[in-house]
Amino acid sequence: MKKIKLLIYALFAVALFFGCKENEVAQQEKDYDYVPRIIGGDIASIFPTPNATQVLEPGEIITFNTLQFTPAGKVQVLWKVNDKQVATGEKYAFTATAAGDYRIKVEATYNGTTVSRFKDVFVLAAAGTAFTPKSYTKVVMSYLGENGDISNMNWNNVTHVTFKAGLINAAGLLDVSKGETGRKSQEIVTKAHLAGVPVLLGISATLSANGWNIYDSNTFGSALKNATQRTALAQAVKDYLALRNMDGVDVMMADVGNTVEATTTANMAATITFINELRNALGTSKIITLTVPVNYTHSNYTAASLTNVNWVHVRAFESGLNTGTGKPLGNPSGYDYMVSSANVWKAKLPLNKIVVGIPAMGLRYTAVDANGNNASFTSFNYIAYKDILALYPTAFDKEKVDLTPAPLAIYFNGVPLVTQKANFIKTSDFLGAYIWQGDFDVSGNNSLTQAVYNTLK
Repeated sequence: MKKIKLLIYALFAVALFFGCKENEVAQQEKDYDYVPRIIGGDIASIFPTPNATQVLEPGEIITFNTLQFTPAGKVQVLWKVNDKQVATGEKYAFTATAAGDYRIKVEATYNGTTVSRFKDVFVLAAAGTAFTPKSYTKVVMSYLGENGDISNMNWNNVTHVTFKAGLINAAGLLDVSKGETGRKSQEIVTKAHLAGVPVLLGISATLSANGWNIYDSNTFGSALKNATQRTALAQAVKDYLALRNMDGVDVMMADVGNTVEATTTANMAATITFINELRNALGTSKIITLTVPVNYTHSNYTAASLTNVNWVHVRAFESGLNTGTGKPLGNPSGYDYMVSSANVWKAKLPLNKIVVGIPAMGLRYTAVDANGNNASFTSFNYIAYKDILALYPTAFDKEKVDLTPAPLAIYFNGVPLVTQKANFIKTSDFLGAYIWQGDFDVSGNNSLTQAVYNTLK
């Protein structure tokens, strides 16, 4: 009997102990606010920080099945896509369907507190998806460089986009690796087409920092003068436009700056032959444009010879007048230079075939000679408009930022000058304007592209 009583006392003590323990846990949960956690939410491959958009093909699936949530078993987990609840529970799978931007967000809530993580994805359009181009009266072209940065692009402010993703390499072949890296060409085309904006493939040989072919180079020109390579290039362009659903091509700076003038002339003549072959290969539905220099206007480039181009891009965004040794400091493309450049081509082509270039880059001088002029070919560099505003946020309405010591400065096109240029283009009835490079611009009210668009529309 004594042993039974001892056993009862022991069991009572154990029950009392665990009862006290449960009461203690309950009291702790009452007294202390536990913050819910998403374990694995700091893994960059799941939720990138800073956030980066992942590009998906239609039908691709992203699974979220390795996350853990604490306090375990007590957290309410919700999944949202573009702020609309789509699932509950600790696991979720997102399937890419319709083209567009999506934000996948997970929320973990416990005891009135919510924490969250998100992942941005962009779903590409299916191959061959049709679109309806927006209507326009004047061309406003954003000419993107080889990196194709569209983070500051406002698609409402452009009628066309060119992506300089095509490189004519030393073998005379079309290299489109810049467009294929990260599915960049597909991303640009899908986003542009969703906004009704046609996309052109820009092709060139290697360019210098100011968008001119490397002086005295002949890579592109040699390929165009070789009938076999020229025909192969036309076919390669046709194939890539079809593969990536692009709407045309811009032939840019086909080695027109050479020490031997006869080489320049021959390259220009071969460019015309190439454009004619492109038109035969592409038919009438695709846009073909040609970027032309201001100071090489040989008889090769005439209204008769350019019947197969929809328009020309006049490279009026950089004069070269302020970059040589001993040259005066100044704007890469002032108002008078742009006007004279446009008028050179006005004398050669109909107005409705001329789109004039405007720079979104500035000249930054780092040294001057005893006369206050540019010291050498290494005493200046080019700086993107967006980088100028990052350094000097109030410079959007200026054309110059003074540096130390004087007279060092940055010269560029601000919003007022660009608006003045756009007014000239509009009143003179040119076809439109393009920004080089579009990825040098900013978004918002200080955007140069927006200034052009608002003036020309």
